[in-house]
Amino acid sequence: MVDYHAAGQPASYQYGGNGPGIGDYMAQEDDWDRDLLLDPAWEKQQRKTFTAWCNSHLRKAGTQIENIDEDFRDGLKLMLLLEVISGERLPKPERGKMRVHKINNVNKALDFIASKGVKLVSIGAEEIVDGNAKMTLGMIWTIILRFAIQDISVEETSAKEGLLLWCQRKTAPYKNVNVQNFHISWKDGLAFNALIHRHRPELIEYDKLRKDDPVTNLNNAFEVAEKYLDIPKMLDAEDIVNTARPDEKAIMTYVSSFYHAFSGAQKAETAANRICKVLAVNQENEHLMEDYEKLASDLLEWIQRTIPWLENRVPQKTMQGMQQKLEDFRDYRRVHKPPKVQEKCQLEINFNTLQTKLRLNNRPAFMPSEGKMVSDINNGWQHLEQAEKGHEEWLLNEMRRLERLEHLGQKYRQKASIHESWTEGKEAMLKQKDYETATLSDIKALIRKHEAFESDLAAHQDRVEQIAAIAQELNELDYYDSPSVNARCQKICDQWDTLGSLTHTRREALEKTEKQLETIDQLHLEYAKRAAPFNNWMESAMEDLQDMFIVHTIEEIEGLIAAHDQFKSTLPDADKEREAILGIQSEAQKIADYNNIKLSGNNPYTSVTPQIINSKWERVQQLVPKRDNALQDEQSKQQSNEHLRRQFASQANIVGPWIQTKMEEIGRISIEMNGTLEDQLNHLKQYEQSIVDYKPNIDVLEQQHQLIQEALIFDNKHTNYTMEHIRVGWEQLLTTIARTSNEVENQILTRDAKGISQEQMQEFRASFNHFDKDHGGSLGPEEFKACLISLGYDVENDRQGDAEFNRIMSVVDPNNSGVVTFQAFIDFMSRETTDTDTADQVIASFKVLAGDKNYITAEELRRELPPDQAEYCIARMAPYQGPDAIPGALDYKSFSTALYGESDL
Repeated sequence: MVDYHAAGQPASYQYGGNGPGIGDYMAQEDDWDRDLLLDPAWEKQQRKTFTAWCNSHLRKAGTQIENIDEDFRDGLKLMLLLEVISGERLPKPERGKMRVHKINNVNKALDFIASKGVKLVSIGAEEIVDGNAKMTLGMIWTIILRFAIQDISVEETSAKEGLLLWCQRKTAPYKNVNVQNFHISWKDGLAFNALIHRHRPELIEYDKLRKDDPVTNLNNAFEVAEKYLDIPKMLDAEDIVNTARPDEKAIMTYVSSFYHAFSGAQKAETAANRICKVLAVNQENEHLMEDYEKLASDLLEWIQRTIPWLENRVPQKTMQGMQQKLEDFRDYRRVHKPPKVQEKCQLEINFNTLQTKLRLNNRPAFMPSEGKMVSDINNGWQHLEQAEKGHEEWLLNEMRRLERLEHLGQKYRQKASIHESWTEGKEAMLKQKDYETATLSDIKALIRKHEAFESDLAAHQDRVEQIAAIAQELNELDYYDSPSVNARCQKICDQWDTLGSLTHTRREALEKTEKQLETIDQLHLEYAKRAAPFNNWMESAMEDLQDMFIVHTIEEIEGLIAAHDQFKSTLPDADKEREAILGIQSEAQKIADYNNIKLSGNNPYTSVTPQIINSKWERVQQLVPKRDNALQDEQSKQQSNEHLRRQFASQANIVGPWIQTKMEEIGRISIEMNGTLEDQLNHLKQYEQSIVDYKPNIDVLEQQHQLIQEALIFDNKHTNYTMEHIRVGWEQLLTTIARTSNEVENQILTRDAKGISQEQMQEFRASFNHFDKDHGGSLGPEEFKACLISLGYDVENDRQGDAEFNRIMSVVDPNNSGVVTFQAFIDFMSRETTDTDTADQVIASFKVLAGDKNYITAEELRRELPPDQAEYCIARMAPYQGPDAIPGALDYKSFSTALYGESDL
């Protein structure tokens, strides 16, 4: 744009000559009625109208005028006005503020007007510079005639007659409107309202207007035109109503603005429709992209949130805690995971559908955000399933460990209780000083008793070592009650050391006294020596009979039963030993009775009385049948577990091969499909339904698997299929059939969008299958070249053919995978036979809306496009940077090119 803040050379001109069209009209106007121009009312109307008209154009350049006499005197804004309305550049204005500079600038403007074939009579630069109102208004009227009215043409009439004929035609259907001229025919305001209603009926309620209320009518038309049609208010209603004959030039100027506003409506509507169509496609695709991004984000977030939970291997201290973890894991498998499997499948389907739509609409392929590709989802899912499998194995191992810990803990407490019961009172007994006042026979008895105690103490050494070993194992296995176990074990060991020390001290004292004592009661001693081991054997037998056991197979329980039977076979010999021991005691009593010896109570050498032996023997006799019952119950339980194993194996050995067979059938179906695509899709849907109908068999297997887990069965030798294998196979089967159906749906979408006939689609399929020798669903480069040659493409082995083949391969295999899928083949063939909108067509449409400018404004977009699509364009268009840029100008060319992927927005 030229700098209009400078000026030029002085000059004065008298304009003459005749221009085409406009000169004739000016002649008819008798030199535009200079005398009438002096009428104050008309001059006021012209000033207001011409000022508004000039500002409607000057605002495009970011300026305006306030006083039409004064603001054009220096010629700068006059030259700027002519540049805006003509779209051409004027000579550079001269710098300076002297009168001569102003005259030179005005002469440049008048020269430009004359160059357009306009006849100017008696208008000189000096008069404009001097602020002559009459001459200034005449000059502006001449400009309006040339640039706003002269080009109006209706049925071979032009200028004033053409504009009048256009008004008559447009207002003919309206009552109380009869346009015969450009003055009194417009006084009541109905003609203005009729013009607006004819083109934009939603803006005017014409039936509510009254002919006897011209001021309201005029104000309504002027306000609507300014608000909705971008036509500035050029007159006041009172100026028209209060004048007997409104100024014709003012009315013509105002009406010409309506003509120009409406004459391009149809052309703009067509251009807007094309843009709307393109933008609608882009908006729909962006909506699909946003949906994919959200679904991918949600699924990845769930996977990333779930994997740490599955990888959390912090063990529980109790079996109840681990059982709760197992129940949580089952709830995850039954409730939380299945919907996410469906979401993953739907995500892949949506991605494929979106890519197909983008190809059909000649748009660049969709590239999801980093980390949200389908491959990223699959990698995350694979990691999830690995974590899931590891979590399940960890749960089962932990439950086995805790079960063993519970067994060891109970065994430890039982052994510790027996030992503590045995040691009760032993310290007090060893600390007695009874040998100091005892007789010789008493001393000998005390020695024998002490020897029996030492034998008993040695017999209990194994139990103490067992207690310490179990405590050590409980510590190594991180038993939850280890502090209590350690404290109890330490107490037992300390007490055991004390007993050893006390035993040694008492023996020394007795041996020292033994020299003085001679009498020994052999029978009591023999009884004590035989009773102590037998008593220990009975205690061990009772301990073994009450010992808990844990088995997992029938073979293990049968081994325990065999061992128990072996134990029972030793009972007769043990009974003989019991009777022999009791016989010794009986013999001692007989000797004492025979010799009138009064025994002082119990056997002095042992605390194991015949009553204790008999009592413990009866206890052993009672525990044997209880042990029998416990082993029988466990045998029944293992038989039930074996039944569950066989039941699950029977069903799994059917379901597993069935899933494998269906996967192979789907592979054959995708290659051998015949008939129309709709028939193929229906066949696939029916086949998919048959697979879904098989779901109850999976549910039955899940129920059987749950029974096995509740029974704590950890292995099954009757089948190679686990529930995890069945679940993975079932999910892959559902995903594969859904993906195959989606491929056919995309082929239907391609066929319908590109106008490909069923015969063409079948021909494409036949050609593809013919060269797909291994029926793998894809073609190698050589197979694809042979297919193209069969279809008439010149890709023979020469330089030109190789170049053409490489171009085609870059289209059908952009990732250089080395194979061409059927979908890529269909997309290529459809692009070869159909056409779509191009970026050039969209640019041409925007140029129409912009009035042939190289840029467009936000106001023009909002005026020509629906609100949502107008805001869509405004938000994405970059500022226009051309030499003719104005404030707020937007670059529609780069925006249109970016829609088709040729550059970045």
